[in-house]
Amino acid sequence: MSMQISTLDTPAALIDLTRMQHNLQRMQQRMGTLGVRLRPHIKTSKCLPVIQAQIDAGASGVTVSTLKEAEHCFAAGISDVFYAVAIAPGKLPQALALRRKGCNLSLLTDSVSGARAIVAFAQQHDEHFDVWIEIDCDGHRSGLAAQDPVLIDVAHILNDGGMRLRGVMTHAGSSYELDTLEALQALAEQERALCVRAAHNIRETGLACAEVSIGSTPTALSALNLDGVTEVRAGVYVFFDLVMRNIGVCQADELALSVLTTVIGHQPDKGWIITDAGWMAMSRDRGTQRQRQDFGYGQVCTEAGDWIDGALVTGANQEHGIVTLGATASDDVATRFPIGSRLRILPNHACATGAQFPDYHAVDAIGDVHTWSRLHGW
Repeated sequence: MSMQISTLDTPAALIDLTRMQHNLQRMQQRMGTLGVRLRPHIKTSKCLPVIQAQIDAGASGVTVSTLKEAEHCFAAGISDVFYAVAIAPGKLPQALALRRKGCNLSLLTDSVSGARAIVAFAQQHDEHFDVWIEIDCDGHRSGLAAQDPVLIDVAHILNDGGMRLRGVMTHAGSSYELDTLEALQALAEQERALCVRAAHNIRETGLACAEVSIGSTPTALSALNLDGVTEVRAGVYVFFDLVMRNIGVCQADELALSVLTTVIGHQPDKGWIITDAGWMAMSRDRGTQRQRQDFGYGQVCTEAGDWIDGALVTGANQEHGIVTLGATASDDVATRFPIGSRLRILPNHACATGAQFPDYHAVDAIGDVHTWSRLHGW
């Protein structure tokens, strides 16, 4: 059953469905042009209707960040699932249970000890896991260097132990630190070349390494070619956010997620507008703080979604947001934004803000609102 925005309690997480569908088509068309499969990372939405929209647009399989997400997707009929976090040994029974139910779940490791743990558990339970090896392409987080001899050791441990080496994967997380097309294109090529090199190095030892999986929204939208790559994993493109806007891979009118909030008070002498969307709604993520434009805890828009220049959430307590108007500040804030009036806040990081809510309220082209549940937990 649909409703209207005016009937929603606040704070509420809104999805602009027209913008979301545009974003899905944009990424899917780009991957088609580059000749690779898109395996979306669902950690951004954790929402089955959003995931289904991605699949309907042409995506193949899903990437997950938790085994609970994997269970959720498989229960909905999505069987090709890549758990793209190096698996802790204690989670192997949960992974095994999914495999035994028929889920084509693949796992990830980036160490000799991790590979040995997978092999030991699998042999104990007569299982042959599909496993990827993580490659470090930019020193951002985890993974093995493409030229590291340990990469070959891990590949042999998995193969000799009866596992199926699915391929190599990487994530150019340092792309979030860039903001020019030239830098993004260079990193996209670095991401591609190093992961392809890692696969080549494994193949030179006589082992199969069929898949090369890369992924970040900025590099996916900036790559000039993806020769040697078989799939791309990107996630935040589905909604985009202010960090992505600052990086330069989307425009303000492509930001599909916002938080609806109500004005609950004022501090006229300070030029403050107080809302009911504090950090429990927006999250603590200050991802734009180190970028060329700092949006505080979020950019303020009208209830209809129109950007209000200079209006930012500059302070956040647990249930209180402090909105300031920047250069346009004046002592008429109570008149311009009376108590009970409503605003929308665009978030810094869509994944973090979405995680604050049990549901999304998806707003379609005619203004009808549909409530979609969101997955929580691990």
